Amino acid sequence: MDQPAPISPSPRLRDRLTIPVLASGGILMAVMQTVVVPLLPDLPRLTGASAAAVSWTVTATLLSGAVLTPVLGRAGDMYGKRRVLTAALALMTVGSVMCALSSDIGVLIAARALQGAAASVVPLSISILRDELPPERRGSAVALMSSTVGIGAALGLPLAALVVQYADWHTMFWLTSVLGAAGVTATWWAVKESPVREPGRFDVLGALGLAAGLVCLLLGVSQGGTWGWGSAGVLGLFLGAAVVLALWCRQQLRTARPLVDLRLVTRPRVGLSHVAALLIGFAFYANSLVTAQLVQAPKATGYGLGLSIVATGLCLLPGGVTMLLFSPLSARISATRGPRITLALGAAVIACGYALRIADSRDLWMIILGATVVATGTTLAYSALPTLILRAVPAAQTASANGVNVLMRTIGQAVSSAAVAAVLVHHSSPLGGVPVPSLHGYQLAFAMAGAVALAACTAALSIPGDGPAPGTRRARSGTRGARDEAMEGA
Repeated sequence: MDQPAPISPSPRLRDRLTIPVLASGGILMAVMQTVVVPLLPDLPRLTGASAAAVSWTVTATLLSGAVLTPVLGRAGDMYGKRRVLTAALALMTVGSVMCALSSDIGVLIAARALQGAAASVVPLSISILRDELPPERRGSAVALMSSTVGIGAALGLPLAALVVQYADWHTMFWLTSVLGAAGVTATWWAVKESPVREPGRFDVLGALGLAAGLVCLLLGVSQGGTWGWGSAGVLGLFLGAAVVLALWCRQQLRTARPLVDLRLVTRPRVGLSHVAALLIGFAFYANSLVTAQLVQAPKATGYGLGLSIVATGLCLLPGGVTMLLFSPLSARISATRGPRITLALGAAVIACGYALRIADSRDLWMIILGATVVATGTTLAYSALPTLILRAVPAAQTASANGVNVLMRTIGQAVSSAAVAAVLVHHSSPLGGVPVPSLHGYQLAFAMAGAVALAACTAALSIPGDGPAPGTRRARSGTRGARDEAMEGA
């Protein structure tokens, strides 16, 4: 008797599921990164650890995500994007299960480091969309995929706050474990493996060098406020980062199949896109950081609203909804005017949002409006960045190139966190024996982020004209178009 054929989705059903499955993976990744934030004030009591140790549940994710994003992007280009994407989601899910099973701070930090692998989900998914979708569907899909970072963050904070307030905190990680397992299954079942590969041997030495350099750099940035910016530890980390990354660049230029093609990065269309990504990451992250602290500040400060963490998350929720709604608009602007103009427009909108924040940071509706305007600009900018990269690099290098772009955003966010903290600490005054940032300090943080957004606008306008997207010069679709792009190069 013949054995029944294995059940698999029909090609038409699989095509319809590709975008929603990949987008749900991006949202889940952002939720995973956000859910620990409401727990931070209570984790010392819940785990019996110090506040400094607890802070590593955030730092570990940042460090591992920064290191693994370009590494997994390169692995995806070489060994298969769906395969590496599924592995990243699986590591994220394993980390969530570990958090659900333990209250030991060491286990929690290790688990959060595993979850950092999920930072590669978005660049890998964007590369799959380039390979699998016809040109007429690609722009809107990439824009949606880019927006999932903000959408997931906006959903994750109030969701986690509700769980923490009304249930045992482990319940939150059991919930994300179930969602993670569903994401792994859906990705393996519905997403086709791309045939576009870049053959060669994986650059292990390059991966180790990049990891060492980034750990030194980001650890120094993230711990500078705690250890002291002039301390021997922080200065030693920065010096180590400079030396290691200089040696790494030399090694990459001499390697036949480097982890990161630095010659490609030096092209203005690619290099300036990475600079813009770093600046946009800085400007975007300040919005979430400052808004959360501002609305939770005690009313005795004269400007604070004394909101709970749940209410704070709800204040950021309109921004997430806006990102979902504006991603199709971003794709249309990029299709008609080019992603360079979309990126510049997004950066300008971010600067306008911070101008609103400076004008009025006392009324709740104005705070929500300003934060939503910043989120709108972020949608335009984040949606344009991967499109710029897709138009500037060969198809066989899209995952690694987008991984580097996401890495630059991550570095920007880390620097933003340190810079905002430094400004707020410097402009604080005691309230009930506890130092509380002044309204002037918040306004200076807004001004700083707005100025960085204008710098990003300048960088975007300096990018050489992007022209038509690869694949739009003649009708083509599916993997045939992806193979043609690989032959065409940049």
